[in-house]
Amino acid sequence: MFAGSGALIGGFDPLIRGSYDFGILPLWCYVIFQTVFCATAATIVSGSMAERTNFKAYCIYSAVISLIIYPISGHWIWGGGWLSSLNFHDLAGSTCVHMVGGLIACLGAAMLGPRIGKYDKNGKVRAIPGHNMTAMALGVFILWFCWFGFNGGSTVAMSTDEDMTLASLVMFNTNLAAAVATVVAMIFTWIRYGKPDVSMTFNAALAGLVAITAGCDCVTPVGAFFIGLVSGLLVVLSVEFFDKIAKIDDPVGAVSVHMVNGI
Repeated sequence: MFAGSGALIGGFDPLIRGSYDFGILPLWCYVIFQTVFCATAATIVSGSMAERTNFKAYCIYSAVISLIIYPISGHWIWGGGWLSSLNFHDLAGSTCVHMVGGLIACLGAAMLGPRIGKYDKNGKVRAIPGHNMTAMALGVFILWFCWFGFNGGSTVAMSTDEDMTLASLVMFNTNLAAAVATVVAMIFTWIRYGKPDVSMTFNAALAGLVAITAGCDCVTPVGAFFIGLVSGLLVVLSVEFFDKIAKIDDPVGAVSVHMVNGI
């Protein structure tokens, strides 16, 4: 990912023996930081393929993503590749992490086909709700809290007043976009379905987090507000599209949350 300056592929240094300069950030600190990003891209896929994939398949696709897909796409954006040369800006991985993981999730879910009982004989969607909304809420809040490290940590500096000001803006924008998306989706589903949809509201929180991740360091709180507003509407419409039109069964809405809002 960082071992060369080619437009499409960086280099080959699997044991990280080369000399790299990541500014004030120590090499091994950056390595573990990028490892977590890589793991995030891989785990996004598991949600869309849930209930239809065996453990061997998880191991194979996780290896492919981690060894090939994420390093190459990451090189394009963060490693000096062709997108980087076009001044493509993605602070913490809306595209590099979430869109990549969401796109693979979409392909995987489409290849596997729907779960048994997802569609009736006429092709009408049958909802298969999650079994535990409390566990879902806990998971969302854990992710929401950890996103401050995901985005705020991507500023990679806290040593000066300017660094701290930027990091605080990043975290404020991150929280604002997620909060707005959550409320917007709750109201939108309330109007659209006659009652607020809890699981869709949870997914909207994540959609707002994904959507703000790329530009959280260069937009104002007003911009973050509108990013959250759009993502809160978009995730609802996207879930409906993949369920009813594309007929891609995505049990947790990972495609709509990560791919659509990552773009």
